[in-house]
Amino acid sequence: MSHIVVIGGSDAGISAALRAKECEPSAAVTMLVADAFPNYSICGLPFYLSGEVPDWHQLAHRTLDEIEAAGIQVRLHTRALAIDPASRTVRVQADGHASESLEYERLIVGTGAEPIRPAIPGVDHLGVFLLHTMEDSFRLAEYLDTRQPQRALIIGAGYIGLEMADALWHRGLAVTVVEQVDAVLPTVDPALGLRLGNHLTDHGIAVRTGVRIERIATTRAQLRVTGSSMFTADVDLVLVVVGVQPVADLLHHAGLALGIRGAIPVDRTMATALPDIYAAGDCVETYHRLLGAPTYLPLGTTAHKQGRVAGENAVGGHAEFAGSLGTQVVKAFDWAMARTGLRDHEAAAAGYQPRTVEFTAWDHKAYYPGARELTFRITGDRETGRLLGAQILGDWQAGVAKRVDIFAMALYHQMTVAQLLAVDLSYTPPLGSPWDAVQMAAEHWIQSVRTERV
Repeated sequence: MSHIVVIGGSDAGISAALRAKECEPSAAVTMLVADAFPNYSICGLPFYLSGEVPDWHQLAHRTLDEIEAAGIQVRLHTRALAIDPASRTVRVQADGHASESLEYERLIVGTGAEPIRPAIPGVDHLGVFLLHTMEDSFRLAEYLDTRQPQRALIIGAGYIGLEMADALWHRGLAVTVVEQVDAVLPTVDPALGLRLGNHLTDHGIAVRTGVRIERIATTRAQLRVTGSSMFTADVDLVLVVVGVQPVADLLHHAGLALGIRGAIPVDRTMATALPDIYAAGDCVETYHRLLGAPTYLPLGTTAHKQGRVAGENAVGGHAEFAGSLGTQVVKAFDWAMARTGLRDHEAAAAGYQPRTVEFTAWDHKAYYPGARELTFRITGDRETGRLLGAQILGDWQAGVAKRVDIFAMALYHQMTVAQLLAVDLSYTPPLGSPWDAVQMAAEHWIQSVRTERV
């Protein structure tokens, strides 16, 4: 009987543990969880803090009883301190207890990522928060409830920054979002980021781009935030969400050389260079399906898939991670912004000959009430016609997420932009058109490339 030890109980860890038990029911699987919250949706924290999800318990994908009913031994409040690959042991410590050694036959590391704490003087002041864990959300929720802040400043306008701007606005706070680059949501083209920023402004969010925060100081009962371009704001709460970094110290101290941005290098089976040790999730490098090379791309969807592969292979399977395309979507107020694949500059750096074309179409037949505009930016290779990426901005109820998934599926199968026209998509006037907006955008890209060649 195999003994599998899994370090981490979030997306990658729980997926690995469950898959190991599915593939080998007789395997002994022990999952080490540093806190009391196995298999909770960290992605759901903004919606709990906004009040849209009223009970934090609802963020649990599975209860502890359900996990244990699958045959997994869960050790809560237990930290892995060190890994010894030679003796196949993990030194662990439960809260309030002496450390002990735990033997394994196969080890799966799913330690995830942690928030980047920028070197800003004053980032440790009372009223300044980072957001990544359940405990982080409890601290912030308590502050909101007891201190009743009126003004908040968010440093970072990425996915979490935008979701938290929405969340705090829902709580009745006046919100300022500050981003160092020239448009919000730097993972999409600036043309779309600027429109999204204007949409935030229309909803009462103060948006300041091109500003680097330099200091957070206390003044009476307030926080004074200053930055470049003569920026100054007096607020009651500061949220720092400028990205994450992999938690990889355990394997690094066990002798493993780290890779991109300090992430754990793995192969397509999620195996590390250390014997019988796998790793998955936000702590590892991710194979990019279009680049054909590793990158660092921490996403919940990716972590689930990688964990499944690691769990299967830890009990003797032969699964491979198919690769990520960076497919993402975020909701900000009543708009959604999605992307998949490569943007123009990313494609050019990878050796493609990209052309990016913008197109706007209705989400369904305009004669049916409630039609909404969708803005597409399609990136394709001008020489081969191969689809390389897509971005969509529009009303969140207009099918933005599902339409970007059409592009993701096309990218997965290495389709050309022209081949999108042949796909048999559904149609009814309240929901689409005989030629879906995706296909209209694809046709526009084709015509644009033809015109360029004339």
